Amino acid sequence: MLDRIKASLPSLAPAEQRVGKLVLADPRSFASLPVAELADRAHVSKPTVVRFCRSMGYDGLSDFKLKLAGNVSEGVPFIHRSVDVDDKVSDVMVKVIDNTVAAFLKYRNDASTHAIEKAVDALMDTYRKRGRIEFFGAGNSGIVAQDAQHKFFRLGINAIAYSDGHMQVMSASLLGPGDCVVIISNSGRTRDLMDAADIARKHGATVITVTASGSPLAAAGHIHLAADHPEGYDRYSPMTSRLMHLMIIDVMATCLALRIGGTKLQPLLKEMKNNLRSKRYA
Repeated sequence: MLDRIKASLPSLAPAEQRVGKLVLADPRSFASLPVAELADRAHVSKPTVVRFCRSMGYDGLSDFKLKLAGNVSEGVPFIHRSVDVDDKVSDVMVKVIDNTVAAFLKYRNDASTHAIEKAVDALMDTYRKRGRIEFFGAGNSGIVAQDAQHKFFRLGINAIAYSDGHMQVMSASLLGPGDCVVIISNSGRTRDLMDAADIARKHGATVITVTASGSPLAAAGHIHLAADHPEGYDRYSPMTSRLMHLMIIDVMATCLALRIGGTKLQPLLKEMKNNLRSKRYA
């Protein structure tokens, strides 16, 4: 989070730069001080402090301070420890769990709630118009796409997932205005997914990408949900990245369920659960 603020300083207005420099100088104090004190220390107005927080992709000062406090809290291992060939089972367990927890906490602190809200708005608009919501992924990301289909169709949404490149291109060709496609990729460089994104956009569908920042796929959609982590996608099987993608899907599905409302969903989910009882042993 602090690295992102430092990198963004040159693109900010001079007054917002002063707020950014105040954050970098003493993040813990910034997270605890009231807005009036922050404005006074940065020699700016109170609205400028809030404007800076929104320029950084957060909802406002409260959201920014909450994420900042988590980012600078002690005892959170924001490092990725690679698994080595001579690791014992106990070492592997600790590394895999610590890497996942660290990545999740870092995502919680760095994620742009504005981008997620835009994605949920697009999905809700598609739901209202009874359009199609599709999920594309390849390899491990194809499994995440299938999980997303399972999450969304339980909400009464017309959802489907494709992991085959030919099916993705054909399906993207049939999408149009009012439809939405969520494309999931660890590397953000898979040719089939890029082709599908371009075709879906050309036909007027809303394209949401869940992938690494700076990748070609990140710039290929209308809405980008950054899934950044220190895990290399060319070593072993993706672990942290896959769980992060699943978590992002869970966040969107939960937000969408809340938008749809319990009055409409609860009877549907209750009936589904009752119908599944016969499939289980007593």
